[in-house]
Parts: sequence; structure tokens; C-alpha cells
Amino acid sequence: MASLFASGAAGTVLAAVLALVLLGSLVFTLLSILAAQRYLSVPARMPVGVEPISILKPLAGLDEGLEANVRTFFEQEYAGDYEILFAVRRADDPAAAVVRELQKEYGGVPSRLLIVGEPPYPNAKVWSLDHMMREAAYDLLVMSDSDIRVTPTLLTTVAAEFEDPHIGVATCPYRAVPGSGIWSKLEATGMNTDFIAGILTARMLEGMKFAVGPTIVARKTVLEDIGGWDRVREYLAEDFVIGQFADQKGHGVMLSSYVIEHHIGTSTFAGNASHRIRWTRSTRRSRPAGYVGQLFTMPIPIALLLTAVRPEFWPALACAAIFRYSAAWVMSALVLRGSLAWHLVPLEDLMTFAFWIGGFFGNTIVWRGRVYRLLKDGRFELKR
Repeated sequence: MASLFASGAAGTVLAAVLALVLLGSLVFTLLSILAAQRYLSVPARMPVGVEPISILKPLAGLDEGLEANVRTFFEQEYAGDYEILFAVRRADDPAAAVVRELQKEYGGVPSRLLIVGEPPYPNAKVWSLDHMMREAAYDLLVMSDSDIRVTPTLLTTVAAEFEDPHIGVATCPYRAVPGSGIWSKLEATGMNTDFIAGILTARMLEGMKFAVGPTIVARKTVLEDIGGWDRVREYLAEDFVIGQFADQKGHGVMLSSYVIEHHIGTSTFAGNASHRIRWTRSTRRSRPAGYVGQLFTMPIPIALLLTAVRPEFWPALACAAIFRYSAAWVMSALVLRGSLAWHLVPLEDLMTFAFWIGGFFGNTIVWRGRVYRLLKDGRFELKR
């Protein structure tokens, strides 16, 4: 039967290659389900002590839902002492006004707002974290972005996990909560299915040798041991290398049992595309082999290509869809305890595939209105 892209010997070779890649993708999908089961089988730790905690919140601008996000950190039901430190670059940043109002409302919660000025190096978030860590009263730090919302049990959960003296860094998995736009919903679908699947599979196969995500818990002493913020200030994915450097120093890195909410907000296609390109280009440099391996996390696009080359292989597409949806449900419903937008999964998979290919090209990104050049080792510099 004639195919869309190739026929004859060339088509046979291409179909064989795609079939092998699809087989690998189905194996990965099964591994991700097994990895999720292993993660869920770990019993939650019950806290014994009440170690004091410093929460560090770098802020920049009035993000969608900022007041509701920040409020949840003031409402922690924690038996021990905790403080919240906020950092903005300018006193007139609208985020500062939100913080000041919440400080008045929750006067019983120790909190401080730092004005840190403009950073002298590319990563403004690291600049803010550096200032806040210097002012932090406690060793155990919860570093959380402005678009994160939590329940009152966050601090109790992570404090219990850090009673293990081997643990130095923890990543909180996150459930993406989209805004009203379709692009936001598509991105959330990807975050809640294939992104967490990759993390869990890596955890099962090689252990947590990295940190990811918008909320990381770490000991101040561990951060100082890996070289402090000066060591990571020129990296775009500072979260990833914090875990990497901590692991290299012999500190335990773990995936926390606490799932945060990542409110990604409403976005235009241009804004969403810019974010995806930034993420793919950064990931390719932070973990090159892992980035190439992401091809095996995309069974539906691969099956579509195989069917286009050899239409008689259409059952492979049905098989890929069954595997993909099964894993997607496990990740979103069981691991992240959220809902799954079933109808968006195929479209999101195709978009992810397209941006994955795009990630191999180009070395510039746009972040908060500035253009940066990515270097081969994951560092970045201001282009203009």
C-alpha cells in the first residue's frame, strides 16, 4: 500500500526505525507506571520534632492569583516556628503592595520584605534567593515561586521528611492549574502527565540526582557546601544543578511526598510558545542525553508517523493511545491527585513533539522581557 511519506526500501527502513522507537516508547510508558506505583508506595513520614523553617519567596510583578498564592504560606498549620522572607527588586513593585497588605492581616506570622535591587548577573531569582538566605534565621529553607499555592500541611510534611539526616535537598512535585485559555490548559495537560512521568522514571532507574520545579526544600548548610548561590547564579535551570551539585557532594536528594499547586495562569500562544522554547532549550543543555531520550515519552506522535509511513500499521496507533492514556491517568489522578483533560492529550502530545524538535535549534530565550543567550553547559548571559 502506498504511504504518505515513503515507499519501497526507504519506507521499509523508516517504518522499522519508527517501530523500534515506538516499542521503546511503550516500554518507557510501562516503566513510568511502575515508577509511579513505587513512589506512591512509600509511606508518609510522621513528624517527630518541629524544626524551625524559613520560607523564601522571590517575587517580580503582579502574577495572576498572586495574593491567593502568597496567602496560603501565611496560613500554615505548623507546630514549630517559621518565618517568611519576600524579595522584590524595587520598592514600587506591585507585588510588594500585596505582601504589605498580607503582613498587616497576618501580623502574628514573622515575615520580612527585602528590596534587593537589580542583579549583577543573569539569574534574578538566584539574586533574590541569595539575599533572603543571608537574612534567614533557620537552616531548613523552603524556596517557592510566586505562582505556587499550598495547603496548610506543607511545612509539617517537609519537616518530617527532613528528619532523615541524609536528606539535603527535596523537590516538591507539582500539579499544574491552568488559567482560562486553551494554551494554558494544553501546557497544564503536559505538565500533569508526561513531565512528572519523566521525573518518576528517572527516580526509579537512577535515583534523584537533580532537582526540578518551582518549590525546592534544602538546608542552608547544604547550599553553602555546594558553593552557595555564586555556584549556580549563571545557570538558567538553577533548580536542576542545585540537586545535581548536592548529589555530587554526597547529600541525599529526594522527591517529596507533598504535591504543590503550580498556577500557570492564562497565556497567549506567543507567551506559551516562548515559555516552552525556553524550557526545551534549557533542558537540552542541562541534561543532553535525557533530552534526546524524551523522544521515547511520546508514543502517540511516533505512532502517527509510523501509520503515515505504513497505513497498515494503524493498530500501533490504537495501542499507543491505550498506553498513553493509561499512564496519563496514573500521573494526573493518582500521583498528582488532579483531573485529566482527556480530549487535550493528543493535541498536547503533538505540540510537545513539535517544540521538542524545535529545542534542538537556537540558543536564545526570552525571560521577563529580556533576551538571553544560552551557553552549552546550561549557563546563560544577557544578549541585549
